[in-house]
Amino acid sequence: MELSYCPSSSLRVPTTVIPHCKASSNQTKLPIKPPTKIPSFSLSKFWSYQPFGWYSHKQRFSISFSNSQRRRNFIWACTKVGAAGSDPILNRVSDFKDAFWRFLRPHTIRGTALGSTALVARALIENSNLIKWSLLFKAFSGLFALICGNGYIVGINQIYDIEIDKYAAHLVNKPYLPIAAGSLSVKSAWFLVIFLAVTGLLIVGLNFGPFITSLYSLGLFLGTIYSVPPFRMKRFPVAAFLIIATVRGFLLNFGVYYATRAALGLTFEWSLPVAFITTFVTLFALVIAITKDLPDVEGDRKFQISTFATKLGVRNIAFLGSGLLLLNYVASVVAAIYMPQAFRRNLMIPIHSVLALSLIFQAWVLEQANYTQEAIAGFYRFIWNLFYAEYIIFPFI
Repeated sequence: MELSYCPSSSLRVPTTVIPHCKASSNQTKLPIKPPTKIPSFSLSKFWSYQPFGWYSHKQRFSISFSNSQRRRNFIWACTKVGAAGSDPILNRVSDFKDAFWRFLRPHTIRGTALGSTALVARALIENSNLIKWSLLFKAFSGLFALICGNGYIVGINQIYDIEIDKYAAHLVNKPYLPIAAGSLSVKSAWFLVIFLAVTGLLIVGLNFGPFITSLYSLGLFLGTIYSVPPFRMKRFPVAAFLIIATVRGFLLNFGVYYATRAALGLTFEWSLPVAFITTFVTLFALVIAITKDLPDVEGDRKFQISTFATKLGVRNIAFLGSGLLLLNYVASVVAAIYMPQAFRRNLMIPIHSVLALSLIFQAWVLEQANYTQEAIAGFYRFIWNLFYAEYIIFPFI
């Protein structure tokens, strides 16, 4: 079946209607009868047929996307029509892979992977004479363990935030997440988070010694009390952003650099660049912690979850986050000026100046858009892009 591209200004799929895809002129339209209920993906019912397993989140997610995202999503929907008669087993495998990937929250995985890679690269650059190919497997196992820990923390948060994520009065608070969308059962989610936690602990314990294992366990513990009752520290704004800053800022950077030096047979000592990136990213993690709730304000208010965004307002938090990041970039430029022996001025100063100006521009765009849901989501994505950019340039500055 050949499908031609169907232009659309918005891809908003109602819960009861799946749009037809426009076929070429010599073909007829193929109507699609949606199931009356979108089934969840359960590992215990893996062999049950569910051709539209992960489609439900797109049916309920009405926040506007950019034009390019709309086109990709519409083409995906048309492709699903053509695949309706394909092998059900392959469809179920594909559905599970997609649900699992969304369950891991890819934007957080990118941050973890880039951060650990940048710290390892810096340690190797500082001690290039000690590089051994035999350490490659250990490095990849450490990265996999970090991804497992990341997956556990974001997964346990989704399990205990189902009702918030399902909140659909104004279709906010991530209703596209797999558990809330119905494409992954709670039972399967529990199996996955337990598997991720145990696997990560085993890898770290067998390869990196007791000290790194204790740091890894501390990270899992903080991620647990962040989401799980009766602690549920995310209810308290200060405790919440301190946990996020500690795990994503200090523990990740310090732990990876310490483990890499230990693998090279070196004792731990701070270098100026590593001290810089640890401080920079810890403050950056604070900004992520306070701005992550911006797109979720309506849902958080409904469920009486206290965040800085609900207390101070979206506009004030956006200005506060932008101000803290600008302070980061100004400090980076000053560090390059006064410590030329530690940093490459010709890279560090212009790059951080450009990033600072782009942040100012994005804050202006958000203000001009009057803080609409789409503009807030775009601003938050931009903050994560700045986070990725810092780790990408770190080995070179």
